[in-house]
Amino acid sequence: MESDMNLCEVSLKNLFDTEEGKRVLSCIQCGVCRGTCPHGFAMQYPPRKIIGLLKAGMIEKVISSPDMLLCISCYSCKNKCPRKIQLTNMLLPLVKEKVFENLGEVPPELQKALENTFRYGNPLGESPKKRQEWVKEAGVPIRILSQDKSPADILWWVECYSSYHPRGIETAIATAKILNAMKLDFAILGNEEVCAGECARLVGETGLFDTMREKNLKTFKKYTFNRIVTSGVHAYDALAFKYPCSGFHYPVEQITPFLAHHIQLLKPLLKKRLDDYVVTYHDSCVLGRHNGFYEEPRTLLSAIPGLKLVEMAHNRENGLCCGGGGGGMWLDTYYKMMGLERLSEKRVKEAVASGADVIAVSCHYEIPRFEDAIKVMGYDQRIIVRDVVELLTESMGG
Repeated sequence: MESDMNLCEVSLKNLFDTEEGKRVLSCIQCGVCRGTCPHGFAMQYPPRKIIGLLKAGMIEKVISSPDMLLCISCYSCKNKCPRKIQLTNMLLPLVKEKVFENLGEVPPELQKALENTFRYGNPLGESPKKRQEWVKEAGVPIRILSQDKSPADILWWVECYSSYHPRGIETAIATAKILNAMKLDFAILGNEEVCAGECARLVGETGLFDTMREKNLKTFKKYTFNRIVTSGVHAYDALAFKYPCSGFHYPVEQITPFLAHHIQLLKPLLKKRLDDYVVTYHDSCVLGRHNGFYEEPRTLLSAIPGLKLVEMAHNRENGLCCGGGGGGMWLDTYYKMMGLERLSEKRVKEAVASGADVIAVSCHYEIPRFEDAIKVMGYDQRIIVRDVVELLTESMGG
């Protein structure tokens, strides 16, 4: 896992005075970034051109255009860059921040999600007082720190979609059952938790990200715990890479690799065979291309008795993005108006072609995105979407 600590103080103004900024100057203008980008064909200013304009002192052309709304932070350009420039980690967020400041009009769906995050602490616009309501449905004990302040080994960071979205709640309950079955000492923040803010940062709303981070860091100081395990992949990136810029230094793991790292403890619990399931795993851009967790989810799926695992044509570092990152979760209407194909639908086509009847995922954005795409494309009798933790819980007999 790479560290972003050296990127904490980088801005467009001091970019070329930093080590990473000097690496930006090493760009050979090969165009790989545009070729590998899911929306590269439609972008007026792909990373290669942005760097060229930066060198020429003409960045105003980029930041006065809404073009960067097409970037969904899939990390593909960063991974394929032959000069190893920190494109998705550093350069593009810095440019997006300036673009967002200059946007004449923010697409309505995105604007609403950002307003909801600021007002309610979640992009869905749900009451912060209802964030822990799902716990009543879990059927297993879940300690809420405001009700029991005794130290916990694990602070489980549930995140927004797992706390409010109906399908997200199902994955939260599945996770709670697994953590209980493994006899782990964990607790949650409940109503005190607010969005980690990573997608606001990646779309360019860094002020909102800073607000969310400050609120959460203040809450952390109230309790004693040893480490954080989070259900959200974007929350993982925020906590692991960006919160340390403000003095946060707890170990952080996302639930899927966390469970894979404890496979010897988990495997004896997987007793029910899932012989009828042909599963294909969709690699999350964050877990995969950014953090290199390719084998961990496959290790978990392969541990389930009877389950057959197949691969899509594009997998691991070449996996196709679901389109939900970098604000894309709330830009589908905007992209449709531009005549762009929904990336979630493109991915579902690949999943169906693989012969699978289940798409397994590790990111909470992917469940509603793929389920909606499946319905729109008429595949709802052909394939379903399940989080990896849901499949594990089913094999446990839950």
